[in-house]
Formats: sequence, C-alpha cells, structure tokens
Amino acid sequence: MALRYEMLRGLERLEATTIVLQRARLADPLAGMWEASDVQWWRGRPRVTDDLLLPVWYDDVGPVAAAGLTASGDTWQLDVFTQPLDPLVGDVFAAAMEAATKNFDGTLELLVLGDDETIIELALQSGFMMTPELSGTTWMDASSRPSIEQVDGFTLVDRRDRARSPHPMIKRNGEFVEARLRQCSLYDPSLDLAIEDEHGNVAGYALFWFDGVTSVGQLEPMRVEDAYQRRGLARVLLTNGLERLARKGAQRLKVGFTNDGAQALYLGAGFVQTSVDRLLIRETA
Repeated sequence: MALRYEMLRGLERLEATTIVLQRARLADPLAGMWEASDVQWWRGRPRVTDDLLLPVWYDDVGPVAAAGLTASGDTWQLDVFTQPLDPLVGDVFAAAMEAATKNFDGTLELLVLGDDETIIELALQSGFMMTPELSGTTWMDASSRPSIEQVDGFTLVDRRDRARSPHPMIKRNGEFVEARLRQCSLYDPSLDLAIEDEHGNVAGYALFWFDGVTSVGQLEPMRVEDAYQRRGLARVLLTNGLERLARKGAQRLKVGFTNDGAQALYLGAGFVQTSVDRLLIRETA
C-alpha cells in the first residue's frame, strides 16, 4: 500500500492525529500510550508547538501515523503516534527528533508503556535516559463501573449549567482554556464537571472524554483543591463522570495515574492496571 506524508500544523494536525490514534485503538484494545482525547486535551492551553509543521503519514484510508511535539514549560514532549507494531515507528521517531533538534534546544521527554521495547530502544539510541519515575495506565469495562456517590453539602455541575461562569481550569491552564477545548471534536460540555460547596465555590473539577469512534471513555484531568481534600470528592467526580460516559455509549473506560493517591483511587473504584509507564528524558546537549 502506497504511503504519503503531509506537513501539518495547528487544528489540522490535531484532527489528523486524532484519526491516527482512533485507528490505533481500533487495531488493538490496549496497545499504545495515548488516546485521541489525550492530544485534544493538550489543546487546552496555547503552546509554542501548536503551529510547528510536523509530518502526518497517509495510506489509502486516511491518516495512519504522526509525529508529535508538545511544549510544556521548559520541556517538550516527543511522541510517536502509530498503529501497533507499525513499521513506520522508526521513521516517525526520526522525524519527531529532527523537528525537535531543529526547533528546540531544551529538555525532551518521552512517556511510554513500560513494555514498548521498540520506542524505548530508539530513544536510548538517540540520547534519552531512563528515569526512575513510574506511572501507570488503568482500564475498566463500563459494565463494571462503580455506583454513583455524593457528599452532603456539595453539588455536581457541568459546563451546560455554568456556561457563563469562569471555567474552573483557568487558574492552571489559562484564560482561553474553554475556548480552546471547544475547538476540539471530542470535547463535550456535559462531561466537563465541577463540584461546588454550599457557597458555590469550586472544590474540584474533572474532564471526561467520550470517543464515539472507539467507544472509549477517558478521564483527563481531575483535581480536588487542597482545602477540600479527603472528603470523598474525587470519588464523587469519578463515579458521576464514569456514569455519564457509560450513558453516552462508552464500552471501556481509561485513566492514567502519576502518584500513589491517584492509583489507590482508581484501583479502589474497579480499574485494573495494565501497564507500568516509564519516563525518558534527553537533556540539553
């Protein structure tokens, strides 16, 4: 099958990468680090990499592989978006590295499933070093989701209810977060949840994503503010969001974690850990 590639930027590249990741998930229920909703969530804040031209490969069906670079503070995240065991992996990695070294002289990060030996080896050969940081990916069948929970004195709302109020993610993601999320094809304001106390103060928030192509529902991100920790509010956000995903049609549910507290929350709700994920870093030359 003949392949071609195009150099894309901005929303055009985002939509093409979305299709790449949807095709990858349809090809394998667990392989690969990312969902289409991950790259759409990254759209939530402006980044210097948004308008960077990067290659997207096409087969006769459509986008099949894409190089990824995502700026985050003083580092850039490098990603290889392909289908499982795709022979394009080496070409995509090389293209991402070429673009990174041409446009950036800082630290590169690469997050991979711990058993992805192909990408890990490519990274080590390119000067990346394995770090001791461990995270994880968890999955659940939607039919196994926990029952909805509530906490007295708190109310769950979504962006349909609070469309005229400042978005609760502005503090950490900037004033344009909602406008940018609404540019994303998978964003659904009914899955953009917040929990408020009796005075209307936002105690926490969570953003759930439903991908109708893959029937996967995902949580990314979730936060409970420090003053409201240890009251069961994370469980409220989680259980209500999973219920909404199931009602939308999600068959499988996914969430990742980076700390012990989040791991305990998700495993306690019935998620099953499917990988230990590894972070690799390439320091400035």
